[in-house]
Amino acid sequence: MILFSGQQPPFCDLLLVVETGNTTASIALFRGNDCLEVHKIPSSFMSSRENVSAQLVPILVNYPALRDAALCSVVPSLDQPIIDTLRAHLPGEVMKVTSSMQLPFTLHYDSPESFGADRIALCALGCQFYAGEAVIALDIGTAITVDVLDSGHDYLGGLIMPGLDLMAKSLHEHTARLPLVGIDRPKTLVGLSTVECIRNGIVLNCVSGIDGLLVKITRWLREERGEVNIRVIAAGGNAQLVAAMLDASPVVEEHAVLRGSSYLFSLNAHSSG
Repeated sequence: MILFSGQQPPFCDLLLVVETGNTTASIALFRGNDCLEVHKIPSSFMSSRENVSAQLVPILVNYPALRDAALCSVVPSLDQPIIDTLRAHLPGEVMKVTSSMQLPFTLHYDSPESFGADRIALCALGCQFYAGEAVIALDIGTAITVDVLDSGHDYLGGLIMPGLDLMAKSLHEHTARLPLVGIDRPKTLVGLSTVECIRNGIVLNCVSGIDGLLVKITRWLREERGEVNIRVIAAGGNAQLVAAMLDASPVVEEHAVLRGSSYLFSLNAHSSG
């Protein structure tokens, strides 16, 4: 059960945001730009209306003025149970983050419908927080994505690669003897055990790879696109770990996808009427 503070805000501009990632789902309550509550659970817990209701009801009890919700999901199989439950409990708008909504950036992508909702929300947050600057947005989770916006808020392109836990799982599942290791910051450059060798290899390979990409993308933005002010932001479950080791020192945006989804709701709410 979610434990909330139960302090009813003085205004009614409340918004519930649900984010479902490949591993973790987050439920957040916003009042304007302020994030009041966040609760994280395994995404698999959101597979039925009963489970979603169990997470939602305590919020409704503590915040009876809540009317609206936004869903940012990269797991299509979970969308319908969540949307159905939200619409059954909330009297206002239930909005899903997609590429077809009004965006604060121009999305140039061969198949816009395949552009992940989490990437949309993170790019939107970059536009909201860093107007007039080029943005390199990192999402370091189950997968690692890199998305690039110029200072005019045109989407220039991106990259997708396996995340740390996915690399560890792949090594374990596709070899005969390598164990599954937990991901943590290496204490040394090279390892003296199989576990250390795997952990150091995965983490330092990831950090070095991202650092190298950031150097190349930054140079490209400056030399080919004429950008002067370039902001690097990082989000995702392993963002704190990786960002602390990067030479680029990105700004780690807490709850970035949730915040970006809230911003997108504000841009699109009541647009039909």
